[in-house]
Amino acid sequence: MTTQALLRLAWRESRTARRRLALYMSSIAFGVAALVAIDSFAGNVTRSIRDQSRTLLGGDMALQARAAFPAVVDTLLDSLRNDQIAASRVTSFASMALAEPSGGTRLVQVRAVSPGYPFYGEIESVPANAWSRVHTEAIVLVDPSLLVALDASVGDSLRLGQKMFQIAGTLGNVPGDAGITAVIGPRVYLSDNWLEATALLKFGSRAEYDVVLKLPASLALPAAAKTMARDLRRRIDPKAAALQEAQEARGEERRGPGGEDDAPPADTAAKVVAAAADSASGSASGLVSGVARTRVRVRTVADTERDFTESVARLADFLSIIGLIALLLGGIGVASGVNAFVSAKIDTVAVLRCLGATSRQVLALYVVQSAAMGLVGAIAGTLLGVAVQFLLPGVVSDFLPIDVELALEPRPLVLGLATGVWVSLVFAMRPLLALRRVSPLQAIRREMDSTALPSEWNDPARLTVDALLVGSIIGIVVSRIGSVRQGLYISAAIGGAVLVLWIAATLLIAAARRSTRPSWPFELRQGIANLHRPANQTRAVTLALGFGAFLLSTVYLVQANLLSRVQATSAGSAGNLLFFDVQDDQAAPLDSLLRARQHPIVQQTPVVTMRIDALNGRSVSALMADTSARRAGWALRREYRSTYRDSIVGSEVLVAGTWFADSATRAKARTANPDAPFEVSLEQNLATDLGVVLGDTVTWNVQGVPITTVVTSFRTVNFARFEANFFVVFAPEALRRAPQQFIVVANVPAGPAIAAVQRDIVRRFPNISSVDLTLVRQTIGAIVDKVTLAIRFLGLFSLAMGIPVLFSAVAATRRARLREGVLLRTLGASRAQVARVLLAEYGALGALGALTGMVLAFAGAWGLTRFVFKDPFDPAVGPTVVIAAGMLLLTMAIGLLTSRDVYKETPMAAIREA
Repeated sequence: MTTQALLRLAWRESRTARRRLALYMSSIAFGVAALVAIDSFAGNVTRSIRDQSRTLLGGDMALQARAAFPAVVDTLLDSLRNDQIAASRVTSFASMALAEPSGGTRLVQVRAVSPGYPFYGEIESVPANAWSRVHTEAIVLVDPSLLVALDASVGDSLRLGQKMFQIAGTLGNVPGDAGITAVIGPRVYLSDNWLEATALLKFGSRAEYDVVLKLPASLALPAAAKTMARDLRRRIDPKAAALQEAQEARGEERRGPGGEDDAPPADTAAKVVAAAADSASGSASGLVSGVARTRVRVRTVADTERDFTESVARLADFLSIIGLIALLLGGIGVASGVNAFVSAKIDTVAVLRCLGATSRQVLALYVVQSAAMGLVGAIAGTLLGVAVQFLLPGVVSDFLPIDVELALEPRPLVLGLATGVWVSLVFAMRPLLALRRVSPLQAIRREMDSTALPSEWNDPARLTVDALLVGSIIGIVVSRIGSVRQGLYISAAIGGAVLVLWIAATLLIAAARRSTRPSWPFELRQGIANLHRPANQTRAVTLALGFGAFLLSTVYLVQANLLSRVQATSAGSAGNLLFFDVQDDQAAPLDSLLRARQHPIVQQTPVVTMRIDALNGRSVSALMADTSARRAGWALRREYRSTYRDSIVGSEVLVAGTWFADSATRAKARTANPDAPFEVSLEQNLATDLGVVLGDTVTWNVQGVPITTVVTSFRTVNFARFEANFFVVFAPEALRRAPQQFIVVANVPAGPAIAAVQRDIVRRFPNISSVDLTLVRQTIGAIVDKVTLAIRFLGLFSLAMGIPVLFSAVAATRRARLREGVLLRTLGASRAQVARVLLAEYGALGALGALTGMVLAFAGAWGLTRFVFKDPFDPAVGPTVVIAAGMLLLTMAIGLLTSRDVYKETPMAAIREA
């Protein structure tokens, strides 16, 4: 038979089964849709990041620090301006805002910017001309949500520190800011001309300092910008730059020659920085050694693009797991549907064999049909994926700091189409192989499907298809994840879940075979017996339903645990109003003001800023350069905000060592040995990251003064508690005389009393910020709700993808149920009795799948909560049972809907069809 004749015969022969085969192949559509939507949207986001990377940064290069820039940076910037390199500053910090005349207060995120910012993109405002006035008038632009929170309107006054501003308008789109930031804290933009007048930045105040640069076209090229950034790091902090370059060099050795870091030097950039440094050397001499105390990061557009792209890639990898599960479920649906299709084609195949067709030609005929229908299903999935791609921005736009420009991405479309066709074909091949065994005698001697389609476990073709099936799954997972190890882990996890569901279905079959009792009602006995009959669909339905219940229940359990954790920690906090940035001379007046109003202070904690200078006598730079010991770089480089006290607080548990001795014992020991190191207690995970053990010494740079300590204990700290928690706690005598500020926690009745206290504190002490912990809980709840919306969208999509799989699994045994229904109707059973038999069968299947998925969900949610979110797991049994009940009802509805002709047809019509 020629290829043309085979295709013609396949087309003609498919006329009676196209709709049914298309339904089976539609199972693959949701999996393809998930992959196409995820890959296309990730491609759109990545392209938008590439196009808007300068807008994200605000310029061509940025210098960033968490403290005021050292003088050498200021001098370098002055010199760079002489070379026509424009610079603009942004100072960001949290502060209290007080609205007049309403008297409302709110913690806000202040952005003080200098003229020129941003160099790329525009800050949108309402009215449109408001931003053009920000540097010439004492005005601010605020998030619309702040007006609602303060009961204020455009034109009202807003006090920030010692300065009163007019609210000139509201903010629209701000380059580089995600919409979710307004939920965390409303933004307030003003000119840095007024920053000093606010008097908000005092000793110990936390702020982030940025300088964005606009480079000439010749320096804005990636290679030149990279060289300029390297030279700036060398001029600002030679030691830190040398350490970073050594780390990059080791990375180049791992990548080999030709890596991205092998860019040729840009002589122009080097000359510009060298000239700036030469002009700065006269006024900045001797400053380099002190620069290390303020670490300055130099970032290029390429750095910003890489960071955002990596984040998008990680998110896409996570979402791809759901897409892969959808694809595998679709494959199961295809296998179930094709198995039903094969059973219906036994007579046709027997006739073809009688007419001289070989088993190979018969197999090729139906492989062509399955491939064509798989192509139709993949095309439908691709189109659905494109539609979902255009819906995703509405779900996740609040989390993206860019405007995503949607466009069709050819590569995801082609890959999704090819993957869908391949998966549908490889899953269809296993049941199709049985057609080779159909005997021509079946045309005149009809046997049961299981007899007419013999299957041998050691059939070489079947083993080859099985190996191809497993290899395809692993290959697709590995290729999508991009890591062989992680791909194998995920493949094993998916295989483990499938195995658990398969074992559960097998146990149900065995239990159904052994547990039926004569005393049970007839309909129940018959329905349970259907679970273990020949060609039952117990395993297929359990897999499809179990995965859907597993995904939905896992999403809910993780969400419920996160919310309950927030509520529990908030309720367990010592107070409900927290004050920070309280200066040393403000602590006593603040205490008096609160006590005069009968608001008790439950916690007053001193805070001292410091950095690590050395561990066991070895400097931080030497430790960072040492690759023989594994230490977390962040723990060595970060600025610590530590405290001192005599006792452990409620959010801490001592897990190793001994706590500080009483004050009298410590004073006596200090008198005997004044030079002995002070005692210090470290948080357990920090100690692990630093690689220190009990008895090690740590030298701290406390605002220029070295203090040597000895580690005497480790603690676990519940940082989720809304209290002052610390990585490092000193014995009081070590820091009592150090410059410090305070965190104060008070207990104030909710409602107007809190608002009145915040208003009066802001008016008397403008630099002190306060946080209503009830509002914090609401804010976190709003953020979790937004995340939950995106996750639930995927969960509902996962549920939708299981529906056609259930249809295919139920349809797979339609012929067997039709025969049974005919027999029951012939023996006198009513339609209602046949319906109740089906109801009992699908009720048992739904219960098994939902309960097994629920058990898997508890295991999955426990793993995520315990190892990803580092929280104890509290199972929300009630709502999960509701989800399981919903899945049960869905299964029963689909079963009855698909099988309605079994109990509606007359016995004679059913016999003719069978």
